[in-house]
Amino acid sequence: MTLPSPIEAPASFAGLNIAVVGLGIEGRDAFTFLEREGAGIITVDRNLERAERHQDDLSILDEVDGLIASQGVHHHLSLLVEAARRDIPVYGPTQIFLERCPAPVIGITGSAGKTTTTTLVHRMLQAAGVPCRLGGNIGQGLLGQLPDITSTDMVVAEISHTQLLRTTRSPHTAAITNITPNHLDQFSWEDYQQLKYRIVDYQSPSDVVVLPFNDELAAAATARTDASQRWFGIGTPSMPWHCALRSSDGQILYNDRPLMSVKELKIPGEHNVLNALAALAIVADVVPGDIATDVLRTFAGVPHRLELVAEIGCVRFINDSIATTPERTLAGLKATAGPVVLMLGGRDKHLPLDPLIDELRRHVRLVVLFGEAAPQWTDRLTDRDIAAEDAGSFDAAFHRAATRARSGETVLMSPGGTSFDAYANFEARGQHFRDLVNEWARTGSLSDDH
Repeated sequence: MTLPSPIEAPASFAGLNIAVVGLGIEGRDAFTFLEREGAGIITVDRNLERAERHQDDLSILDEVDGLIASQGVHHHLSLLVEAARRDIPVYGPTQIFLERCPAPVIGITGSAGKTTTTTLVHRMLQAAGVPCRLGGNIGQGLLGQLPDITSTDMVVAEISHTQLLRTTRSPHTAAITNITPNHLDQFSWEDYQQLKYRIVDYQSPSDVVVLPFNDELAAAATARTDASQRWFGIGTPSMPWHCALRSSDGQILYNDRPLMSVKELKIPGEHNVLNALAALAIVADVVPGDIATDVLRTFAGVPHRLELVAEIGCVRFINDSIATTPERTLAGLKATAGPVVLMLGGRDKHLPLDPLIDELRRHVRLVVLFGEAAPQWTDRLTDRDIAAEDAGSFDAAFHRAATRARSGETVLMSPGGTSFDAYANFEARGQHFRDLVNEWARTGSLSDDH
């Protein structure tokens, strides 16, 4: 194992000098928290326009009692490695929150589906009138919410593997949606799995773990916790407590009691069926089944996840920018009806394209590639007799896909790679796609600015 050892945070940061490393959402949230605690703060980032000191400046360590590292900061960063060598503590925001939070926490992690599942759980709790807070990897900090959280609340937290990197606590309810290869450009496959399992490692018998019985790796987490087990999946499970889709008639069951038909789900795709089942299993003890299923009947999905942007001239344009792995692209393709012109590309995460190949042959008439990964992906696809063209830029790829799409087809932007070759995040890439679609709808062309 090459992962850093997580440590407990102090009872208070008052009077301590702390460096906040990484000033994204989580770092800014940590700054607010430390300011309220009465700590001295040094802001550190790779971008000096938003911080006092650069992350490569090791002299920072001569001035601080500890560091708080945002999840987006790689654990191999020299500043963090040298801090550990000098026994200067490095804390994670999620660790501090789990230590301080007075309310029970529902923590949801997974390689895919965690944002949709987290959003569904939050909406189900709201619909049932349960006081609840939402945050974590879903784009809203948790530490800044601490003053407003009471013991009567419930906290719904989406937790990424990097947020689990420095934790020694587990949520009261811990859920793993799935575990599949991801982020192998930053972690070994073994380390990545261990990080996902960490969400259950510190649970007690009074806690709850929610796991998929269809996913062998995620299901193996049950051996690491004494918490009460809840299961979800497709098929007939052997476990006594479960939320499952009965394949024979399409009924969604809660412990063999029918709740609704899968046809009533508004969100498309088998992966979203699993997200819905996970959410039902997570809230089953606190939300009545009829309220939870009412949410599922009306929930249209989260932006940038198989989002129908427009239908123009009998061509559908779908934004699936969240698909930063080939596996997510495969799920998006399976959920998209009819022939597809696929926009694929971005930055490679060193994940195999092979699982996509059969679906590309079956379902995709043309692959249009863009970004850093385009040259090598084009060669790999054409070598497998897949019709693939390297358009270069995202704008050029959109224009080629839009002009080549035929009536009844879908232009699906489901990239299979990260956005960081050209964008701050997948949301920015998805918004760019929306803007291009809207311009195409107005004019049937793109301006010279594109």
